[in-house]
Amino acid sequence: MPASGKAGTGDLIDQGYKHMYNLAFEDAHRCFKTWERSHPGDPLAPVSDAAAYLYSEFDRLKILQSEFFVDNNAFLHRRSGTPDPVAKREFEGALSHSNELAQAILKQSPDDERALFAIVLQLGLHADYTALIEKRYLASLDEVKQARSKAENLLSKHPDCYDAYLASGFENYMLSLKPAPVRWFLRIEGAQTDKDRGLAELRLTAEKGHYLKPFAELLLAVAALRDKDEREAKRLLSDLMTQFPGNQLYREEFKKIRQS
Repeated sequence: MPASGKAGTGDLIDQGYKHMYNLAFEDAHRCFKTWERSHPGDPLAPVSDAAAYLYSEFDRLKILQSEFFVDNNAFLHRRSGTPDPVAKREFEGALSHSNELAQAILKQSPDDERALFAIVLQLGLHADYTALIEKRYLASLDEVKQARSKAENLLSKHPDCYDAYLASGFENYMLSLKPAPVRWFLRIEGAQTDKDRGLAELRLTAEKGHYLKPFAELLLAVAALRDKDEREAKRLLSDLMTQFPGNQLYREEFKKIRQS
């Protein structure tokens, strides 16, 4: 069974992620559930299905628009959308099922890469839902730290699982954007806020990752926009447009840069 962060596997998990990033969520769910039926012990199937529910909520609530990330004021004061209760129920259920499967594997094989990666994803996805969908930022902090810690443990055993670098990269980069007093408080609470480290780890996932490579590329495009590096932002968005022609977000953001 293929591990994360490595060469393409060609299985239904791969296809599901491609559909997800292309905003074809029904097709993504179909791929993940089909794989789950034929591989009922694989924790990556249900956690990937949870990722599709989260990403669909991101799309519905326009959370991935670059203004959301580029403008701190918009980030903090945007209108709250109403979470879809059905999506939330399916999301939580998929995460719980993935955790049960992963824990069962780890009891027999504590260093199993796929199970360890599934747990990193579970924590990261739930933290994202809590912070970005429910806007409970402080409540998500503990899971952000847990995801980073689990990712570091995974990478100590499987250093070529490049998708796992996203956990620490996301934490360090996004929290580094907070005002200095907030960063001080976050560090006291055990969070990491190193912008340069965050960007370096996001680049590792964007260059060598697998399932999470497109999300890392999007975050780097956001970082380039914040740093007024339009050339790099255009390069990243152009690559995403080519890979996922059904995702209008990349095309819209690329157009905004050209018009600015």
